Amino acid sequence: MMLSALLLAASISAPPDTGFDHKVHAKFFPLCSTCHAGATDGRSALWPDPASCAKCHNGKIQPAVSWQPPPGPSPTNLRFTHRDHLAVYKRAKPGINRPECSDCHTTAGAPWMTVQRTASGQCLQCHGITADHFAAPDTACATCHVPLATVAGFTREDVAQFKVPPSHKDPDFALKGHGRLSQPPSGKGPSFGVAPSCATCHARDFCLTCHVNAPETPTIQALGPDPRSLAIHASFEAPPSHSAVDFLSTHGKESRRSQQSCQTCHTRESCLTCHNGQPDLAKGMFAAGPGRGPGAQLTRHAPVTHTAYWDEQHADMARSRVRNCMGCHVRTQCLDCHRPNPGDATGYHAAGFLTRHPAAAYAREADCSNCHNNAQFCTSCHQQSGLVSSGPMNPGYHDANRAFGAGHGQAARQSLETCVSCHSERDCLQCHSAVAGRSFNPHGPGFDADKLRKRNPQMCSGCHGNAIPN
Repeated sequence: MMLSALLLAASISAPPDTGFDHKVHAKFFPLCSTCHAGATDGRSALWPDPASCAKCHNGKIQPAVSWQPPPGPSPTNLRFTHRDHLAVYKRAKPGINRPECSDCHTTAGAPWMTVQRTASGQCLQCHGITADHFAAPDTACATCHVPLATVAGFTREDVAQFKVPPSHKDPDFALKGHGRLSQPPSGKGPSFGVAPSCATCHARDFCLTCHVNAPETPTIQALGPDPRSLAIHASFEAPPSHSAVDFLSTHGKESRRSQQSCQTCHTRESCLTCHNGQPDLAKGMFAAGPGRGPGAQLTRHAPVTHTAYWDEQHADMARSRVRNCMGCHVRTQCLDCHRPNPGDATGYHAAGFLTRHPAAAYAREADCSNCHNNAQFCTSCHQQSGLVSSGPMNPGYHDANRAFGAGHGQAARQSLETCVSCHSERDCLQCHSAVAGRSFNPHGPGFDADKLRKRNPQMCSGCHGNAIPN
């Protein structure tokens, strides 16, 4: 490694305000090592001894001064030390020129003793980097800088004044560019979990401003935590696709196709802001909690179809596409208007619904049990209508087919949940019992008892108890 001193991108990049004017003293000090011996021998102090200043500033020759060297090193995120650079040049091949102080502390062509804290351009040239400081290759950052989370002495104000690299000004940077640039470099050399350029200025806390999926993102976890990184402002902006007029009605299809992209900015609670009637839609999202960003904070808005007169027009849409309504609404919201009095059973279903309700119930167009108690509400209505069974083989409710009992097995296998709305196991066992009733085999053709018993023996115990036959 040659010189390793890139300019510190913060307010402390300027020379410390010691009150010392290098230009005024230029004719008195032909060598920098006269005052800064530690920069050349690696053993002496870097700052001059106050006693040496007092030889001139004694109140007689020059005004007296009361200057003291800094108590410790200045806060910096540089890896640079003068001693390390001296050691490199001692190991270098013969013929390599030893660096002068002006190579790093004076801009090329500037007069003698025009001193800067660090002239980054000079350092980059020595390292063979031709790009501008903030446009330098990503791996070059790790050569001279340590990650922000390991820097001692920096304040939030120091971090807030970091300069913005040119790459961050790209219009596509926030949505796509920064994820690509954050990937660690591949190939030979030191291994990194995240791009060194990101770690130089950012920490995990900064990424949590937006990223809900931070715990599942390796590059974010490779950054150390540091609340000082929040001094850099980050804006949470929605992608352009979210501004489309039909986004509310089409985002469901997109989320199913690429749920991972939604998980970046949205929590489970974010989805439930609207989809409170269908919590299963959000089960694939990450729940909000420690270590995750708060995500997009949403406000529930009505779709564009819900105009000022929507309450008078929504009936047709609700009847034809009830599942669309269920995305945002729960049954109780409908009942607030359609049946404010629980004792009044009219007003919710469309006219003539009673004639087709058996098919609607069987096809499960909606869940009848949300409003009705099947064992009581349905039974009482059917009894009043005379649609009850007068014997074990009479159709009763199943009056559409007088021979329903002979073919009910297929219906039970297709939609058993419909049967259990009214029937329990004891109803089946009146006929389907090997030890009583009519001894009809409850198992259909091709039944494999061993396979079912291995898969779920509890199902067998529902009828057989502990005496499951072999």
